[in-house]
Amino acid sequence: MCSAKMTAIKHALQRDIFTPNDERLLSIVNVCKAGKKKRNCFLCATVTTERPVQVNVVKVKKSDKGDFYKRQTAWVLRDLAVVDAKDAVKESPEFDLHFDKVYKWVASSIAEKNIFISCIWKLNQRYIRKKIDFINVSSQLLEESVPSGENQNVAGGDEEVVDEYQELNAREEQDIEIMMEGCEYAISNAEAFADKLSRELQVLDGANIQSIMASEKQVNILMQLLDEALKEVDQIELKLSSYEEMLQSVKEQMDQISESNHLIHLSNTNNLKLLSEIEFLVNHMDLAKGHIKALQEGDLSSSRGIEACTNAADALLQCMNVALQPGHEMLHAVRQQQQRFSDLREQFARRLASHLNNVFVQQFIELEKGLSNRSYYLSVSGHDQSSTLAQHSIELTLPNHHPFHRDLLRYAKLMEWLKNTDYGKYEGLTKNYMDYISRLYDREIKDFFEVAKIKMTGATKEGKKFATLPRKESAVKQETESLHGSSGKLTGSTSSLNKLTVQSSGNRRSQSSSLLDMGNMSASDLDVADRTKFDKIFEQVLSQLEPLCLAEQDFISKFFKLQQHLSIPGTPVSDAEEIDGGTLSRVHSASGPQSISSENHMIRQMMIKIFRCVEPELNNLIALGDKIDSFNSLYMLVKMSHHVWTAQNVDPTSFLSTTLGNVLVTVKRNFDKCISNQIKQMEDVKISKKSKVGILPFVAEFEEFAALAESIFKNAERRGDLDKAYLKLIRGVFTNVEKVANESQKTPRDVVMMENFHHIFATLSRLKISCLDAEKKEAKQKYTDHLQSYVIYSLGQPLEKLNHFFEGVEARVAQGVREEEVSYQLAFNKQELRKVIKEYPGKEVKKGLDNLYKKVDKHLCEEENLLQVVWHSMQDEFIRQYKHFEGLIARCYPESGITMEFTIQDILDYFSSIAQSH
Repeated sequence: MCSAKMTAIKHALQRDIFTPNDERLLSIVNVCKAGKKKRNCFLCATVTTERPVQVNVVKVKKSDKGDFYKRQTAWVLRDLAVVDAKDAVKESPEFDLHFDKVYKWVASSIAEKNIFISCIWKLNQRYIRKKIDFINVSSQLLEESVPSGENQNVAGGDEEVVDEYQELNAREEQDIEIMMEGCEYAISNAEAFADKLSRELQVLDGANIQSIMASEKQVNILMQLLDEALKEVDQIELKLSSYEEMLQSVKEQMDQISESNHLIHLSNTNNLKLLSEIEFLVNHMDLAKGHIKALQEGDLSSSRGIEACTNAADALLQCMNVALQPGHEMLHAVRQQQQRFSDLREQFARRLASHLNNVFVQQFIELEKGLSNRSYYLSVSGHDQSSTLAQHSIELTLPNHHPFHRDLLRYAKLMEWLKNTDYGKYEGLTKNYMDYISRLYDREIKDFFEVAKIKMTGATKEGKKFATLPRKESAVKQETESLHGSSGKLTGSTSSLNKLTVQSSGNRRSQSSSLLDMGNMSASDLDVADRTKFDKIFEQVLSQLEPLCLAEQDFISKFFKLQQHLSIPGTPVSDAEEIDGGTLSRVHSASGPQSISSENHMIRQMMIKIFRCVEPELNNLIALGDKIDSFNSLYMLVKMSHHVWTAQNVDPTSFLSTTLGNVLVTVKRNFDKCISNQIKQMEDVKISKKSKVGILPFVAEFEEFAALAESIFKNAERRGDLDKAYLKLIRGVFTNVEKVANESQKTPRDVVMMENFHHIFATLSRLKISCLDAEKKEAKQKYTDHLQSYVIYSLGQPLEKLNHFFEGVEARVAQGVREEEVSYQLAFNKQELRKVIKEYPGKEVKKGLDNLYKKVDKHLCEEENLLQVVWHSMQDEFIRQYKHFEGLIARCYPESGITMEFTIQDILDYFSSIAQSH
């Protein structure tokens, strides 16, 4: 479409459609829908004249009824998402606009399409600045940006197109109106008006040309003035050049002066920096003469000398660790001073290590003197068979090392210095200390446990029967191995305990007896006082060991400067090596200290080596206590559990906590083994075929076990273990009571069950063991059931013929005979009833009951004392039968006047007199 026609259409659209809506038309393109041959329409880009400005894309279509245009559809430019020109290289009239959906258009010309797309891009840049994707659009059409501001036109090469139509302002409208008023025909004859305006314009152009020609003279004058000004400028430039040449020499001189001042300033700066470096080195790398003397000759045996050496060592360490700047190491004086410090450090480290080794040896000798005296008394007491060491010779205490620790802690800061400066010597001192102290503790602890063992064996009733033989190394070794039993982990003990053979007399348990030995003795033979004394001895052993281990661990951490923090459970210490192998756990480098986890591991390893005999000795003591009396495992389980709980609250990863925990496992294993052996021996129990059973041994011993356990486990941490043992034992007792009752030949089964379950019920009721409430109810039910069964079985039918008679009467009634008609039966008439009743006078009844009492007395045991209970139950049963007979007589033989030869009162008198006579 030609440009003139498009311009005309644009003016028409502006006038007819957009001006009434207060809009300005900026760009127009003639389009039709792609793929369809329909009438063309126009896409118009417009902006509103009111603020805020709104940019629209309007579709305008020519009306079918006339030659005017109408507005069909409008889209807000803000809703436009994509402009697709189809091909950025090859020109094409097709393009797409993506609003709520994709609109495909074909422009009448490529130029119109490009102008419209460029206008859309500019409007977006100016008014909206929204992210619209222009795809397949040539970059030439998309300019950088347009200046913002609503008073500006859309910038770019399309400015002429945008400004083709502009509204007249008020002044222009006023001038046109005045002009048109001067020509009345301006409206009626526009061509004549236009010709007039053209003629006037020509006149004005001529006047303008004449005015320009008249001003030529003034122009020439102006040009002359400009030439003169240029000449003056040339003269000024010449003068300025001469001045510049003069100043050039001055500038060179000033530059030289400035450079000279800069060098002076640089020299002063360098001198100040050099002075600062020298002062830094002198202040930080100069060790006082007093410190040097203290390091070389200071007295390490006095408190004042130790303090001076400590201060000097710290000062030396500060000098050696000063942070030197790069290049300081190249100075000869610095290297010389560093070498001097290194020599001082080596010299003092050797002197300190030698002195501390001497201190270790001296302290060890002094401690061994006291230990030798104790061992001498112990040895003499062991040879003296007339003395009782457990009561008179030596108290059960461990030596106190607090003075030894106090003296060594004075060197703690020096040890820290040695650890930071010479780890090799620090490690050597650590190993030497462990070697000395471990040998000392071995002797102290083994002698301590020897005293404990002798006190334990001497505390029993038959302690006098333990033979004390002369001390021999082979005998000691043999006894140690016997105490170790089958546990291979306990080898290596060198205890000098005299060879003790725990022997059993006639009624005493054998060494392999279980907690409740039913074969040889009863639990009542054990002396409660002896068990209490054993408990005190065992508690004293643990109470002595705990502070000893804790004090030593605290000393190690302070003296060797090892951190005591709770390490994370399960944290591996891969770089640690076993101390027993000859090397400490070492994760040490010159650049930094050991980690906390490795130091904790080092403490544990040191404690393991120092107290390597504690766990074996504790296990030996536990084995001996179990041999003396298996009841001791209860005491040991409670005491050991309490001490383990206490140690874990302090430090769950400490040596003491770990060791006691390991020993607790052994104690618990012994406890479980005792329970298992007890149940096994219940199953193996044999009863005499010639004597009555009575209360079974394991029932009585369960009572003793429960009573003792309740007193021991009161408020104990391991109450749950006892409850589990109770359940196992009580089920074993129930099962084996029934087993024995079934096998009994002398005593009726119901008597065995009745007496033993009565005893069990009484025991559980008295002890009030909450976990056995169900078993208590079961025992009561079994006792009641078997009591009733025994009463019915033993009493039987004391009036046998009378029982047979009334059984026949009940049979007839059951067959349908009316009760009042039974007396008319030949075999059950009144005469027959009187005959049967006469056979059971009161004297015969009493005689039969007396024989029954004797029979019951033979069945029941005296210790449970159930005879009167059974006799009273039989009385009740007999009266019940008597009342039953009387009822049958009253119903089947009414108004016959027939009664029994004896009354209920007579029955009560018979039972009472029989019971009193026996």
